[in-house]
Amino acid sequence: MVSKDNEKEKAVKLRKQGYSYTEILKMVSVSKATLSEWLRNIELNNLQLERLKLKNANARKLGSIALRNQRIYKTKQIIEKSKLEVEKIDLNNLKIIGAILYWAEGSKQNDNRPSKELIFTNSDPRMLKIYLLWLNKCLFIKPENIKFEIYIHETYKKTPNQLSNYWSEVTSFPKVTLNKIYFKKNKVNSLRKNKGDDYHGVLRITVRKSTDISRKVMGWVEGICLQSGLIH
Repeated sequence: MVSKDNEKEKAVKLRKQGYSYTEILKMVSVSKATLSEWLRNIELNNLQLERLKLKNANARKLGSIALRNQRIYKTKQIIEKSKLEVEKIDLNNLKIIGAILYWAEGSKQNDNRPSKELIFTNSDPRMLKIYLLWLNKCLFIKPENIKFEIYIHETYKKTPNQLSNYWSEVTSFPKVTLNKIYFKKNKVNSLRKNKGDDYHGVLRITVRKSTDISRKVMGWVEGICLQSGLIH
């Protein structure tokens, strides 16, 4: 009995110092129900309440960081495993990949624009590299027939030299071919996520005199739909 009285005295003292129930349970060997009974009439002053609020906020923050780290680890594990499921890509695979990319992101011909050149616009460096590889390997486009244009809003404070250097490194084309830069003055979309220092605008890739090539690519798209059983 004396031991339990000592435990109660210790619990009350800790509570008055601003300790939470969780903290006290780690230092006093009683059940949560017993602790609640002992402490239910103890009122805390503002300083003690502030300590509890701060501790709870820190605990939530640490919990959030832990969950975020778990998600990052899980994501990396899934990516590392699933990337091994992709076999070596041959020319036919590359043809299909490029056609689908163009179907999604390229400028298409239609009845109102029957003479549209091959034009592809994006900001993802890896996507652009695959697209350029596709132009070379599947459509046999010569480098001199490729035209580049860089578009970026003026608020991003990038110099022409910075932009040319960046996109030259991405595309492996000389800087002189990447000197057409357009600084947009319209209002920036507040929902855009890529607003940091790593953002270098978008790159538009146009293949000169490629109207028939554009038609050929759309034929590949039709072939993909046909072989997928989507059209007959």
